[in-house]
Amino acid sequence: MPNQQINPKTLFDSLQYGFSQIVTSTGSKTIYLSGQVAWNAEGQLVGGDDLGEQTKEALRNVEIALQAAGGLLRDVVSMRIYFLHSRRSETGAIGAALREFFPTMPPATTWIGVPSLADDAFLIEIEAIAVVE
Repeated sequence: MPNQQINPKTLFDSLQYGFSQIVTSTGSKTIYLSGQVAWNAEGQLVGGDDLGEQTKEALRNVEIALQAAGGLLRDVVSMRIYFLHSRRSETGAIGAALREFFPTMPPATTWIGVPSLADDAFLIEIEAIAVVE
């Protein structure tokens, strides 16, 4: 297995939020994904004003992009999640989506509250790095 999640008991329990504190990797191919948002293939916004639904669509797009490059969600070692700072009281929806998409092997993740994203309708954008054999 190329990736190993490490969650020391001496750090806070990040698994409840859907991510690991540390991920090590020994694979041979690295995949860097551009930020994925809640647009479908036709460029239509999925999820409207619902942060949870937009998060799920962005994660589906992460999965699609990984598959196109020869990877799977389990290969993700790190993610950066940009969400609207004004919606930070709703970030439980982000954690719920992460736990749904990464139930056993969550990547190391950084969450960043931002004042805006590329389109006024975007509530979230997710970058990912994956390592595959």
